[in-house]
Amino acid sequence: MRFSAEYITLLQVSSLWACGSSVLEGGLLVTHVSVMDTFGDEFNKYRSPLVSRYASKEMAYNFSDKKKFTTWRKLWIYLAKAEKALGLPVTEAQVAEMESHAEDIDFAMAAEEESKLRHDVMAHVHTFAHCCPTAAPIIHLGATSCYVGDNTDLIMLRDGFDILLPKLARVIDRLSNFAEKYAGLPTLGFTHYQPAQLTTVGKRACLWLQDLAMDMRNLQRAREDLRFRGVKGTTGTQASFLQLFQGDHDKVEDLDRMVTEMAGFKKAYMVTGQTYSRKVDIDSLSPLASMGATIHKICTDIRLLANLKEIEEPFEKEQIGSSAMPYKRNPMRCERCCSLARHLIALLADPLQTASVQWLERTLDDSANRRISLPESFLTADIILSTLQNITEGLVVYPKVIERHIHHELPFMATENIIMAMVKAGGNRQDCHEKIRVLSQQAATVVKQEGGDNDLLARVQADPYFAPILGHLDNILDPKTFIGRAPQQVARFLSEEVRPLLEPYKAEIHVKIELEL
Repeated sequence: MRFSAEYITLLQVSSLWACGSSVLEGGLLVTHVSVMDTFGDEFNKYRSPLVSRYASKEMAYNFSDKKKFTTWRKLWIYLAKAEKALGLPVTEAQVAEMESHAEDIDFAMAAEEESKLRHDVMAHVHTFAHCCPTAAPIIHLGATSCYVGDNTDLIMLRDGFDILLPKLARVIDRLSNFAEKYAGLPTLGFTHYQPAQLTTVGKRACLWLQDLAMDMRNLQRAREDLRFRGVKGTTGTQASFLQLFQGDHDKVEDLDRMVTEMAGFKKAYMVTGQTYSRKVDIDSLSPLASMGATIHKICTDIRLLANLKEIEEPFEKEQIGSSAMPYKRNPMRCERCCSLARHLIALLADPLQTASVQWLERTLDDSANRRISLPESFLTADIILSTLQNITEGLVVYPKVIERHIHHELPFMATENIIMAMVKAGGNRQDCHEKIRVLSQQAATVVKQEGGDNDLLARVQADPYFAPILGHLDNILDPKTFIGRAPQQVARFLSEEVRPLLEPYKAEIHVKIELEL
């Protein structure tokens, strides 16, 4: 109890936060202060649930300060190496010094510098120069802030796509296996959310897969279309570098090419203002928003089917569906996907508006917005793909429930088949149609007004008019005769369109994810 009492005292006496070991004997207070500094700060500030609750470690790191500012340093190293190779007075010792300090960033010093300078890039130039005194004169030589800022953003976008694409491939793979397994299982189709012609569980999954395959191609295209901003100077004219190289245009172009290649890009944008065109952000976030729409639709479908008890998402043995209703199995994973997918879709408005209001060579009103919209789009996409992978790995199908729903609706759907069978047996199409119409209305009254079961088949069997086909009713009413070419469509679609799309990701296709629920 001694610890608790002093812990409470510490919370009550705010002045003790700044005190040292002299306040209480034995230095106990100092220990408690460090605990409160660590945990108090953590829980006294807003933390984005995208990182603290949901996103993968690799995507969270991709947009972290550590990744961002080490990339800045690498870009300064690339620039120095290229300038040295092209004849500027940059020494091997300066480059080596920069490389030896590429990752040991003093974030406290950088923050202090930024509080004085009000300029994040120059704060990090000074911080880097502090640990690289020999290289200090040539760090950021000829460059503008967007050299590190925009090029780093492009690297993060590229690497973000490289994280997302294998995850999307795994979702497609799991759903393909599901579609193949249930390619021939008949189920009610729904149009307007009303029972319609039968389809199969696997064919419905292929509708989801088709949208995901489109998303895959869109993400691949966006990733491949990304270029490097490169070495362009303050307004994109490369004037500072032309001056450094004393008017040698070839060397300026070589510099741009060399740095672009060192950063892992095949091409740089040939023209830029101070920034790369903000339409690039639209092209990057648009396929993510589109994928959000796909996943929202898939998860909504699963939620609707869960209500019918035909299909359910995985449910852990000790998972609680409701604090008040112990029997419930809420589709919380699908609900999470839908919730976050709406956020992902909404984020697309930011780059659209940002691109539209950029003045001339650039304005800085893009910066604060992009610090939020770019990372959040990739973090959100990452979360919903991981969650959807978990869902598709454990989807539960209840064939008996599906069969019961089919038998409840099939008699109405089979009326045209019954008419065709009667005509083949020598009956009159119009007479048969009238007979079926009357019996169907009577059965509908039982279902809708009396709450009874659909007894149309019993009425057909009891009517002497239909005696010529009674021996064939079981075949006429076999659900498999109502699914058309659905199984064949599934097999061909998976073989020709889906499986080839997954080939580039074979090495990563079997990776499982640990989902934080």
